[in-house]
Amino acid sequence: MKHIQPSLFKFYPLIVLIALCFSHAALAQQNPAIKGTVSTSDGLPASAVSVGIKNTSIGTMTNDAGKFQFNRLKAGTYTLQISSVGSVTQEQTVTVIAAQTATVNFILKESANELKEVMVSENKKKYKIDNPSPSLRLNEPLLEVPQNIQVVTSDQLKDQQIFTMLEGASRNVSGLTMQEHWGNYARVNARGDRLAPFRNGMNIEATWGPLTEDMSFVDRIEFVKGPAGFMLANGNPSGFYNVVTKKPTGYTNQAFSFTAGSFNTYRATADFDGVLTNDGKLQYRLNLMGQLSESWRPTDFTNRTAIAPVLRYKFDEKNILTAEYTYQFQRMNAFGTAYLFSTDGYASLPNNFTNAPVNSPASNIYDHSAFLTYEHKFSDKWKATAKGAYFNYKQNAYSYWINSIQDNGDIDRSLGLWDAVNKNKFAQAFVNGEVQTGTIAHRILGGVDIGDKYYIADYFQSGSLDPVTPFNIHSPDNSAVTLPTFDRTTPLTERGAGAKSTQTYQSFYLQDELGFFDQQLRLTLAGRFTHAVTVDPYAGTATNKQFTPRVGISYSVNDATSIYGVYDQSFIPQTGSIFGSGTVKPITGNNLEAGLKRDWFNGKWSTTLSVYQILKNNQLVGDPDHPTGNYVVQLGQTKTHGIEFDARGEIVNGLSLMANYAYTNSEISEDTDPNNVGNPVPGFAKHVTNAWLTYRVQKGSLKGLGFSTGYQWQLDRLPWSLGSGTSDLPNYFRLDAGASYQINKLNFAVNVNNVLNAYLYSGGHEDYLSPTGSTVYTWQAEAPTAVRVSIGYRF
Repeated sequence: MKHIQPSLFKFYPLIVLIALCFSHAALAQQNPAIKGTVSTSDGLPASAVSVGIKNTSIGTMTNDAGKFQFNRLKAGTYTLQISSVGSVTQEQTVTVIAAQTATVNFILKESANELKEVMVSENKKKYKIDNPSPSLRLNEPLLEVPQNIQVVTSDQLKDQQIFTMLEGASRNVSGLTMQEHWGNYARVNARGDRLAPFRNGMNIEATWGPLTEDMSFVDRIEFVKGPAGFMLANGNPSGFYNVVTKKPTGYTNQAFSFTAGSFNTYRATADFDGVLTNDGKLQYRLNLMGQLSESWRPTDFTNRTAIAPVLRYKFDEKNILTAEYTYQFQRMNAFGTAYLFSTDGYASLPNNFTNAPVNSPASNIYDHSAFLTYEHKFSDKWKATAKGAYFNYKQNAYSYWINSIQDNGDIDRSLGLWDAVNKNKFAQAFVNGEVQTGTIAHRILGGVDIGDKYYIADYFQSGSLDPVTPFNIHSPDNSAVTLPTFDRTTPLTERGAGAKSTQTYQSFYLQDELGFFDQQLRLTLAGRFTHAVTVDPYAGTATNKQFTPRVGISYSVNDATSIYGVYDQSFIPQTGSIFGSGTVKPITGNNLEAGLKRDWFNGKWSTTLSVYQILKNNQLVGDPDHPTGNYVVQLGQTKTHGIEFDARGEIVNGLSLMANYAYTNSEISEDTDPNNVGNPVPGFAKHVTNAWLTYRVQKGSLKGLGFSTGYQWQLDRLPWSLGSGTSDLPNYFRLDAGASYQINKLNFAVNVNNVLNAYLYSGGHEDYLSPTGSTVYTWQAEAPTAVRVSIGYRF
């Protein structure tokens, strides 16, 4: 069938943006710049120091090397100010002339350890990040990247007392919603589809799993909206989120915390950070976590353990080797106990209702992962990185569902076996560099990605819990029942052979970002070639060789403001049979996006506004002319478009705000059945807005006292599966609040989630479960009002 591509008209906004940027930049001259370094009194780089130009809104923060730079200035005299928590503000005046770069260096009065001590004691919050992690490969500030990338810091997650991705980390980024989950992995949706989970730059997405990350060993989470060819091409065009784990900092720092909360929740964490040798070359980081937690639902519980050691050896300033290992263990009730079923409508059962009997069997999950990363700097402008990773996820588990539900509330409960193994192996090598050709600056990125994913599961064994007397949801009897027996004597490789899926891929990528007029205008030209072989147990084998281009443009109006546009592609391998022969093409995703980014208040606060359209072409649909032959035709297409706004950072000293809003619309744009055209795609909310406000008293007798509050609000929600039902989910509003007190190295915090004690849930329709054809509502209820109290100590 015809492969639908965006028309030239759909590129009009990007074409106009490019034309405007070139026409404006053509009049520009090479602007002067100011760069410099901030050091401590003992000569070490001082990171996270605010540097601003006095009497302007232009500002930034020093990077890990203590460096800063301001570009695109006008010739003249400027006064630079630097400030860090607990340090005396310093100023220097500098005069710059056209086409030249002035250098200004600062030396703080504090030593490196003193500076670290002050930052810890003052509990400085960093909600805004200026640069992506090295695992995103982009050697440039986020302000200059032609894409919507939002970073959620560990400080923000700690303020909200978020333990895992399942608990609301997504609230901190526009347009994200948590969909149905089984308690082991997080399904985060945005821009009409699932975001792929990455860890340290590796795409770890699997059918189910691996185990979602505990936040105890997470440094930040980077949400990349839309396809990003600089990371991977064979995946959903909606984007991905990259979990960056904690690494050694080179400073000696330890932290402990203990949390107690509702539903008999007890959690302890420890973070050890330091050096093992006198010369500081061998560094370590060790994060430990243990958690016991029951639930507002009877019989449910989740116990977790995490151990995450990291070793880093700096041979010299040019060669660094980092090895890290993470072990997570989770013991919980059988999967699926959170699902509720009824023909009476959503929320027609109490939010603490459960179908599980008191003798419900427990599930065990063992999750291992390891990374080895080698970095070599050829010079200040060229760097090579090679890394490998291995993931091994195993579960000995059970799952609940129902076989049927009657209109009177009688259900036939089913317990199934769900033993599974997920093994992933990855390798990456890439080079970042800068080179000048005449007046054009080039930021070069090139590399290779190799991946091997393997998943096998035995979910074929199941049995009824109610073979004689049905379980009735209106008069539930959760007493012990006779559990089905399962055969585990046969190896999983044989039991799960019918559910084995694999994917191997080899990918090559090259990107050149051309900088004109002293990097004021940046044009990105890139492409990735991917060879992927995907084996699906039900759809067969798909072999794809696909080239995916990327074109982006970014223009800096000034040092605090940039506008951008980008076109990028991705693909999803798929298989099927076309009547009369024919080759099934992969799904292709085309993303067209434009946006505006700006820093405020000397770089302490940032905003991003983006508009986008994503087309997913070649969706397979059933062949209407051959309905009994399992044939498909390739006419399906979905269109998703929307607007996103994100704001985050510190507005004034002590007052931090995160706020976002997104409008999303995703619908079927082509189908063999004309009646389906225009219908919504399941699993999104048209309007999503969130906010989190934090204030900490900076002076006086109440110094260190902090308050926070935030909300999550979703309107016009679409069920995660429509079935024969309609879009009937009510709007969602959740209010949270917290208070804390920081005194020297000791910190106390209390958080109250769902302050209004609202009945909150997400859901869908599973009409096939009704013998009478009634609409069957299934949903997962969230916790009622819950409190968490924590105490932490740093030294």
